Amino acid sequence: MHSTFSFCLPTRGTAVPIGPDWFHEVKYDGYRLRLERDGDRVRLITRGGHNWTSRFPWIVEAARKVRQKQFVLDGEAVVLGVDGISDFNALHSRKHDHEVQFCAFDILAEAGDDLRKLPLHLRKTNLERLLARRPEGVFINPFERGEIGPELFRAACRMGLEGLVSKHRERPYLAGRCRHWIKIKNRTHPAMTREF
Repeated sequence: MHSTFSFCLPTRGTAVPIGPDWFHEVKYDGYRLRLERDGDRVRLITRGGHNWTSRFPWIVEAARKVRQKQFVLDGEAVVLGVDGISDFNALHSRKHDHEVQFCAFDILAEAGDDLRKLPLHLRKTNLERLLARRPEGVFINPFERGEIGPELFRAACRMGLEGLVSKHRERPYLAGRCRHWIKIKNRTHPAMTREF
C-alpha cells in the first residue's frame, strides 16, 4: 500500500500569496522524508525512494510511541540548533544522526484510510490529533493563516530561515509538482545555491 505514495512538490514562486485561503509554513532546511508506520514497522523514505530508516533512530523511536499504529506522514528530517533553527550542515555531516528530528507538515494516511483527497485544513486537524501527545523526536511544523504571509516571509528572512511554503487550505494532496504549494525562498539563504 505504501509504495503508492508520491511526494507533493511545491512550485517556485516570486511572491507570497495573499488571502484567507492560504496557510504559510516556515521552510525548515532538511531532508524531505515520508514517515511510514505499519504496526511495529517504521520506514523513512526519501524523495528518491531510498530507505533511510536506520539513519535516524530518534524519529523511528518517536513514531513507535504514537498511539495510532498505522500512518503515513510527510515532512523534513532536521537538526535543530539551540536557537530552534534547522542546521543543514550539521544534518549533512552525518555526525548528528541521533539528534535528527522529524518536522511533520502533512498526513497522507491513518488507520488504513487514505487522507490525500481531504482538503489541507482537515489533514492538518488529523495531524494535530495524531501527534497530540507530542512524542519527543517528532514535531508539527507550525503554520499561519491568511494575510500574514508577506510579513511572515520578511520575518523568516530576518531570522536567516530558508523561506516559506504557502499552501491552499482547500486543496487535496497531489503527487508531483503542484501549483497549490508555493515555495518562496530567502535569496540570502545558503539553500539558494543548492538544488531546488
